[in-house]
Amino acid sequence: MTQPENYGPAPSSDVAGGRVTVAVYAPDPVLHVGVVHQLRQRREIELVDLADADGAQVSLVAVDSVDDETAALLYRLRHNPGTRTGLVVGTFESGDALQRAIECGVTAVLRRTEADQDRLLRLVLAIANGEGVLPGDLLAKLLDHVGSLQRSTLDPHAVSLSTLTSREADMLRLVSEGLDTSEIARKTSYSERTVKNVLHEIITRLHLRNRTHAVGYALRNGLI
Repeated sequence: MTQPENYGPAPSSDVAGGRVTVAVYAPDPVLHVGVVHQLRQRREIELVDLADADGAQVSLVAVDSVDDETAALLYRLRHNPGTRTGLVVGTFESGDALQRAIECGVTAVLRRTEADQDRLLRLVLAIANGEGVLPGDLLAKLLDHVGSLQRSTLDPHAVSLSTLTSREADMLRLVSEGLDTSEIARKTSYSERTVKNVLHEIITRLHLRNRTHAVGYALRNGLI
C-alpha cells in the first residue's frame, strides 16, 4: 500500500503573531463539516465565516475534482491579495486539471484521502507561511503535462487556441467574479441585451455548454 506524502513537522504558526485565520469552501456540506470539524480542534487555527472570508489569511477549498465551477472560485480567490489558497481534492482527472489549479493561484495541495487533522494543520500553516506543498507524484504529473504542452507548441500542425476580443475577455472575467447580466451591463456600460449577445457568441463560437463552461475554457487556455 502506498504511503501518504510526508509533509514533515508542522511549521510555526507565528505568521501574524497569533492564530491563522482560515475560510473553508466546500460545495459538499458533509465535506465542509468534516474539514471544519478537524480544524476547529486546533488552537493554531481561527475559522471565519464565509461572510468574512475576504479577510482570511488562508482560503481552503475542498472538492472532489477541479471542475469549471471550482476553477471560477479559485480564480476569484486568486484576485484577493490578502489570502493564499490551498486545495483539498479527491482526484485530478488529468495533468490539465492540475495545471489549471496552479494557474488559478493554488499554492498547496492535499489529497482528501490523506486529509487527517495533522496534515490539514500542516497544510494550512505552510500556506500561511508562503510555502508551496505538492506531493511528489503530482509534481511529476504537472511537469510531464507542461512538457507535453511545450512539445505540442513546437508542432506546426498543432491546433491554435481561439482568441477573445478585449470586450469578450472583460465580460468573461466579470462572469468568473460572480456577476450576473445586469451587473455586467452596469460595469461595462453596455446594455443587458449586448452582454447576453456577446456571451452567447463566445459560447456558440467555441462550442461550449454555458457561461461557467466558457469561464473554465478561458482560464485553462490563458485567455483571461
